[in-house]
Amino acid sequence: MRARIPFTPVVYEHAARFVGRTPWEVSRDAELLFEAHRAAFLEYRHDVIAVGIDIYNLEAEAYGARVEIAEGDAIPAIHEPLLDCPEDGHDLPPFDPARAGRIPMVLAVGQRLKREFPEADVRIPVAGPFSIAFNLRGITRLCEDAILRPEATARLLFRLAENQAEFCRAVAKAGLDIAFFESAAAPPLLSPRQFHELELPALRRILALASECLGHPVPCIMGGNTYPILADLLSTGTTYLACNVETDQKAFVESVARTHPHVRLRVNLDPAVVASSELERMHAGVDRVLEIIGERSNCLIGTGALPFETPSGNVRLIRDYLARRASDHLRFSAL
Repeated sequence: MRARIPFTPVVYEHAARFVGRTPWEVSRDAELLFEAHRAAFLEYRHDVIAVGIDIYNLEAEAYGARVEIAEGDAIPAIHEPLLDCPEDGHDLPPFDPARAGRIPMVLAVGQRLKREFPEADVRIPVAGPFSIAFNLRGITRLCEDAILRPEATARLLFRLAENQAEFCRAVAKAGLDIAFFESAAAPPLLSPRQFHELELPALRRILALASECLGHPVPCIMGGNTYPILADLLSTGTTYLACNVETDQKAFVESVARTHPHVRLRVNLDPAVVASSELERMHAGVDRVLEIIGERSNCLIGTGALPFETPSGNVRLIRDYLARRASDHLRFSAL
């Protein structure tokens, strides 16, 4: 095991806990969104401030879809599809990031956070094409489209990817970076063959556009079981991937270390473990990931999306345990 392995929680809706309001309330209010992410960063000092709560709704809402009011701790969602068929999106014009939906608010909050914490890596959530289509068509209809109308679906995805250029340029102009997410495309919602044929061309396009706007490659963050599509993800040229608890994490890490050692991996703890009230369970979860990472220098430990209900003290407990493990490692290495 390496002497010290970075650990960072991933904070979206969890930030709402820090202002004592619901994810819905925080997601709609610029002041609450700022204060929530400000307080979370002061507590966690995590690697990336991703300015958002319901991060996958922004683009679909900007296109005109309606985000439903969420009760209690639930994450806001879109229930009614905007597109009746994939062809409805083939000529969909890009939205104006200066006017559409909550995007101007999120950009402004991101700039305010960057002024408050100039040392922080402040990023605006940008969704991949399948995740946007997920909200514009509805997941059941979109999966049916992928099976029954693959060419029309691929064209829709590519259009949505192309349309993200304006959003990416707005993020760069605001002096911020991009947090790119495309979890909806991971197996089993798309099979590996469908991913390669329908999604990959659009995914490569949006990552290329984002990289051109920012001047550097963009992390490609996908949840779910991504090991069956790992070769395709690496083919995009990204230099940062998430290794999720739903996948074969050991095989994932070993494969990337062997073929693409320059790619940084965030190896995620099980979110249920991170939110647990059982200290031994947390320690066991950390030990499992440490064993997978071993001596590899290009890995860090993450959480996936930190569950809303996670006690903030759990992050401190995990950091303290990692520090003790590192100290023990150094002590035994010196013997």
